[in-house]
Amino acid sequence: MFRVAICDDEKEYLLTEKELISNYMKTSGYQCEIDTFTSGVQLMEKGSEVARYDIIFLDVNMEAMDGIETAKQIRTYTAKPYIVFLTAFVSYALEGYKVDAIRYLLKDDKMLEKEMAECIDTIVDKMNYVENKHTFEFQEGRKTIRLDAVIYIESNLHRLEFHLLGQDKKTYTMYESLDRIAEELQEYPFCRVHKSYLVNMNYIENIKRYCARLSNGDIISISQSRYNDVRDEFTYYQGDI
Repeated sequence: MFRVAICDDEKEYLLTEKELISNYMKTSGYQCEIDTFTSGVQLMEKGSEVARYDIIFLDVNMEAMDGIETAKQIRTYTAKPYIVFLTAFVSYALEGYKVDAIRYLLKDDKMLEKEMAECIDTIVDKMNYVENKHTFEFQEGRKTIRLDAVIYIESNLHRLEFHLLGQDKKTYTMYESLDRIAEELQEYPFCRVHKSYLVNMNYIENIKRYCARLSNGDIISISQSRYNDVRDEFTYYQGDI
C-alpha cells in the first residue's frame, strides 16, 4: 500500500496530479491512498503523522508556507517520505538538496504525465517495492491476499479474524493461533499489541495510553505489559528516531 500526499494551492493542478498518480498506481497494480492539501500549513497540521506517507508531492510556490519551508518542517519529524517538488520554475535545485528532495517536476501540461510516471518508477525502484501476497487456508476457502491490505488480525475464541482494507470491510476467518501467524508474518510490519491483536503498523494513526487508533476508525487495546515496546516499535517504524 502506497500512501501519498499532494500539497498544491492551485486546485486545478491538484486534481490533475491526483489523477495522474491514481492512474499510474492502477495501471501498475499497486494499492494506493492519496490525501490532498491546499497549503503547507494544512499539511503540517498533521504534525508527526506526516511520517505515515511514502511520497509527498509539494508545490514550491505556495502562499503562507511555500514548498521548501514545508519540506524543512517535514524533515524535522521524519526522513522517511520521498519528497517531490512541483514548480513552474527550475531555480530551486540547491534548496531541494537541503531537504533531500528526490525530483523536481515542471508544471508543464505536455510533459507532466510522462515525468510523473518516471518519477514514481524511480521511487518504486529505490523502495524495492513489492506487492507482498500470501496464501491462507481460511474457513471461507483458500485465499491469496495482499498483506498490505490486512489492517489487523484478531484472536477471538480460538478463531482468527483477518480484517481487510476495503469498502466492504471484508473479514476472513480461520482456526489458528495468533502466535503462529505472528511468527509467520514477522518479516512484515505487523506488531503484536495485545495477546488478541496483531496490527499492521501502516494503519496505526496514533498511540495513546494503552490503545491504538487505526486509520479505519477502530481503536485497539494495547496491553500494559506490551505498551512501551509497542510505542517504541511504532516510533521507530515511523522514522522519528
